[in-house]
Amino acid sequence: MNESPSNTPCTIVISNRVKKGHEQEYEKLATEITESATGFKGHLGAFLFRPISHYDPEYRVIFKFDKKENLDAWLNSDERRQRLPKIDKLLDAPSQFETVSSLVTWFSLPDGRTVAPPPRYKMAIVTWLAIFPLITLIFVMFGDLLARAPLVPRIFIVTAFVIALMTYIIMPQYTKWFRRWLYPEDRHDRR
Repeated sequence: MNESPSNTPCTIVISNRVKKGHEQEYEKLATEITESATGFKGHLGAFLFRPISHYDPEYRVIFKFDKKENLDAWLNSDERRQRLPKIDKLLDAPSQFETVSSLVTWFSLPDGRTVAPPPRYKMAIVTWLAIFPLITLIFVMFGDLLARAPLVPRIFIVTAFVIALMTYIIMPQYTKWFRRWLYPEDRHDRR
């Protein structure tokens, strides 16, 4: 039985470039917004990622809901709308929004072209090939430290870290490495 797209988990990634010197104020307001989202129906998580370097100076805020209808309810809420003007004053440019509804977005070609996604079994294999060594490495490096934390916070920390790395670093690289297998009809070789 296939779920309709409106009943599948939905994630929105909001990217912001903050004016120099206003980072602390932005982080405070962004934290308030992420905390307000937790009270909404269907909320599955929210994460704030700080810029990782001057080459990638954007903050990214990720919100996940159980379905698009619940995400839209939060996006259009008074709680969120009241805070947006304060955040907008701190930005160099308008916020960029990207809504994603599945892991298919991990499998986008590096040159940004839109193509049909690979077969699910191929996506599952490549995802497993990426996640297995990553989680193994995390537990080898931090297993003793993580073992001290209660189960739910431990899972929360590990999954947040894994999803961020998978989305922004690992899967773009794996998609390049497995490009010919994932997209055999894509004969346009770009070296």
